[in-house]
Amino acid sequence: MEHTKALLIKFVAVTAAVWIIMGVFYGVDFGEILTISILLTIAAYIIGDLFVLPRYGNMTAAVADFGLAYIGIWLIGSVVINENISLGWASFSTALVIAAAEVLFHFYMMRRVFTQDQNRSQIQQNPALATEMAEETDIHKDDK
Repeated sequence: MEHTKALLIKFVAVTAAVWIIMGVFYGVDFGEILTISILLTIAAYIIGDLFVLPRYGNMTAAVADFGLAYIGIWLIGSVVINENISLGWASFSTALVIAAAEVLFHFYMMRRVFTQDQNRSQIQQNPALATEMAEETDIHKDDK
């Protein structure tokens, strides 16, 4: 149930961002906005939120969501959108708004969808940067 609720929240946020930028500023039809939003929401949820977020954290997932939104809107938009617009700038500005919303959405995902055990066990750490812990040996212990 939590995944369904999270997917619905993400869909509303993506649809709002795409509608505000591409609908209001670029005059794209709502049917085209809805198509872009549905496809982008499903792809971003599976790749960004279920795969990247629990393994690499919020910032990496937000950057991945920006890239996915930018490329996804550009590719889907080039097929779906009939209007003559500057699709590169529209995709870029829409992806910025989506990435900003994704940062907040990732906090929701980490607190509500993923359990604390999943969060700790799936975040991969670089062992080269980990602190080594050991007990110090007492060289004078045998002298006493």
